[in-house]
Amino acid sequence: MQLIDTHCHIYLDAFDEDRALMLARAKQQGVSQFYLPAIDSATHDAMVQLGDAYPEVCIPMMGLHPCSVKEDYQKELAIVEAWISRRDFVAIGEIGLDFYWDKTFVHEQHIAFEQQMQWALDKSLPIVIHTRNAMQETINAVQPFAKKGLKGIFHCFSGSYESAQQITKMGFHLGIGGVLTYKNAGLPEALEKIGLEWMVLETDAPYLTPVPFRGKRNEPAYLEHVVKKLAETKGVSVEELATITTANAQKIFSKTV
Repeated sequence: MQLIDTHCHIYLDAFDEDRALMLARAKQQGVSQFYLPAIDSATHDAMVQLGDAYPEVCIPMMGLHPCSVKEDYQKELAIVEAWISRRDFVAIGEIGLDFYWDKTFVHEQHIAFEQQMQWALDKSLPIVIHTRNAMQETINAVQPFAKKGLKGIFHCFSGSYESAQQITKMGFHLGIGGVLTYKNAGLPEALEKIGLEWMVLETDAPYLTPVPFRGKRNEPAYLEHVVKKLAETKGVSVEELATITTANAQKIFSKTV
């Protein structure tokens, strides 16, 4: 069984003490590739270095996370642009809108999001989207770019069936992770009528740890718990779920296959 973790921050210092062992544990559980979403200039070097250390296994994206859009966002965007001009990446991400922590830079978040979506279009790359407390605003922002052919993933999807419908109608996939296992999240019900051809797997490690490890550091080996819950939700075998979601991920990130 082959699994792909389409979204994990395993380059962060939370893994500095046991990174090789963590990757070995994931491999034992069938996780064969790890896609690394960028955050900002403070961690770009660590992410790229991990990709260089494990080529074709740890695969970096590049982008500016919405929570890192501050007064200096133009400087941060220039750094992203410099990276994508001199090196190939498989996606622009993670990018998007986050109105949960702070709404001080909502306008700037929109500017940064749109700029990075345009870069993705220009380079024929998919995007990986972060959205929190901003689902409809994010969908609205993506729609004109989707009409021009932009594709990608709404990472850590935890929205409603109606939101999932809007996303998949644009040709975007849903990143399904640990939230699926949370008792009161309501995500299984939202996904009940959405086809598996629109889903990929992720951990968001070290964040959003699935049950039964919730409260501890997340890691890609725990993807098995998401797989089991999603297979149960969709009424398919674990093996079928792995085959479909892996094929979906490979199609999205086709430049790495």
